[in-house]
Amino acid sequence: MNLICFMVLLIFGVNTNEPKTCNVGNRTENIFFHSTNVQNVALEISETLQILNCTWNDDQCYVECTFVNLTTNFTKRLVKEYNSITDQIISVFRISEQETICNITKCASDMISKLIYESSNSPDLRHLKRPTKIKKMCSRLFTSNSTIKKDYIRAEKKYIDSLIGVNFDGPSKNYDLEEFNMTVVKMDRMNTTDLGLVHISAPKAGDDLPLDVFLPNESFIYMTVVTYPCNNIFINDPKTMLKSKVIRVETVGHETKHLSERLVINFTVKSEIIITENHRLSCLFYNVDATAGQEWDDMGSFTNLENFNSSNSVICSYDHMTPFAVLLVDMNVAQIDRQQWKTLSTISYIGCSLSSFFSAVTIFLYTFMKSSNKDTSIHIHVSLSAAVFLLNISFLFTEWGATLSQNIACVLIAVIIEYSLLSCFSWMAIEAIHLYFLLIKVFNIHMKHYMIKLSLFGWGLPAVLVGGSLCAYGSTPFYGTTEIKLSDTNEAMKLCWITDIHFLYGMNIGYFSIMFLFNMSILVTVTCQIYKRQCMKVSGSKLPSCKDIYTVLGLTFLLGMTWGLAFLTSGHTNYPVLYLFCISNTLQGLFLFLWFYATTKNRRIKEKSSTVFEPTGAQVKTCESKFTQ
Repeated sequence: MNLICFMVLLIFGVNTNEPKTCNVGNRTENIFFHSTNVQNVALEISETLQILNCTWNDDQCYVECTFVNLTTNFTKRLVKEYNSITDQIISVFRISEQETICNITKCASDMISKLIYESSNSPDLRHLKRPTKIKKMCSRLFTSNSTIKKDYIRAEKKYIDSLIGVNFDGPSKNYDLEEFNMTVVKMDRMNTTDLGLVHISAPKAGDDLPLDVFLPNESFIYMTVVTYPCNNIFINDPKTMLKSKVIRVETVGHETKHLSERLVINFTVKSEIIITENHRLSCLFYNVDATAGQEWDDMGSFTNLENFNSSNSVICSYDHMTPFAVLLVDMNVAQIDRQQWKTLSTISYIGCSLSSFFSAVTIFLYTFMKSSNKDTSIHIHVSLSAAVFLLNISFLFTEWGATLSQNIACVLIAVIIEYSLLSCFSWMAIEAIHLYFLLIKVFNIHMKHYMIKLSLFGWGLPAVLVGGSLCAYGSTPFYGTTEIKLSDTNEAMKLCWITDIHFLYGMNIGYFSIMFLFNMSILVTVTCQIYKRQCMKVSGSKLPSCKDIYTVLGLTFLLGMTWGLAFLTSGHTNYPVLYLFCISNTLQGLFLFLWFYATTKNRRIKEKSSTVFEPTGAQVKTCESKFTQ
């Protein structure tokens, strides 16, 4: 009996006694052991066919044998060959006069990946099922290796496709397998809903939460719905919070992307889920080709939470067919992977360095200018350059300050960044106010201590706001070391910045929004004035000239309109917008320098042209004498 149990176990599949998060069935205790040590390989077999452990140098291994005559008696086991290159042992079980060859493969990433790939490309249904047995015996590898998981999911799709192709009678067929439950339906025999969708109830798996699927009634002949009793294979990041079953919808022989009719799934989530302002439920799909840590994506997905409060129901619709689920998404977790973070950091540091240099050059040139050339516009431009210089310099130390043991240093850097950022916003608003007085309010308005009042607003108001937050720092620490978690790794980047999310949105976002809307209205008004002036020309082109285009473009940077790109980077990261935001705003000091240089150059040209036609004192006296005569 021991021989029969051992050989059936090797040929038809095994279950490991590794601890699992998902319980997919009862496991019996080990009754009979057959242990041997050859090349540090140990086999542990249960007579009840519930356990087969294979260890190789304290690691797991996969065992597979060919068919044998189970009526003969087992006599001895011999090791015939060991391949050190492939980490594989070929064992020979001698049964009377017959020999049965068994392959023992170490659960190494490269070898197991090769086995899964070879199995998935076989037309034999038994070979297509092999990855399921490999997953059981190499459970540790599947727990820690995301690449192996993705190889398994790809192979599983081919196994599912092969089951779809099996002929059956009736409108549908159910498969109740250990790894998943599956229902195959014939679309031409199903009744459709009022919306033209085919409704089926997903097969039960794991829990009793109802799950309704509405399939698009296109030119598909067969479609299948798969559910899983255990979702661990789809979790590569411990921060992933699945709140529903994982359901897989597949078909064969047709394109499964860009469906003309959307696939609709009515998920029922657990009743204890509480949605907060920092978390939200989202309909996502599993992208097996995505970078590690970014497999769950919302592209082509739509989330409807209208029935959530009444029935804990989340209605999801998709324009493609893949594995789907409802996840609880942390709104505070960065959606940037490590490589993108490095690239953006490099761009930011280079841009801030250049911006700091040209801002310093602007301040230096202003210091040695003639006092007669220092009008109010130049004062405002230089004040904005000074605020940008302070912001860029303090930003260069934000990561370095987070590495210091003294938290007071990081708090100081965060406070300087906050003050300089609010000062930049204030001086951008002052640029818009002054532009309004020059171009829109064209009357000669005299205001006493005009520059002093502007400076009190540009430098004083941010000081009051930051000083007030520091007064409350004892009870609520607004500044210090904050972490940004990257999406494809467990690492967290530490920065010196605002630690309270409510303070960040209330202060920075609110302050910037007011400035942005005001400056935007001024920019639109000025642009309309330029267009009207161009249209009033009697001759020539009515289109804006290059000079007008450059003026509007320069005002866009001068008034801080490029900071508005931040509104387009919320949710899942839009990398093109994020790169554009970093490049344009870290180089703001350079743009201010070019604007300052162009303004002073035009002023000098106008002064030279006015001195050419200005009469001297002798010429004035001669003209006066001739006039009196």
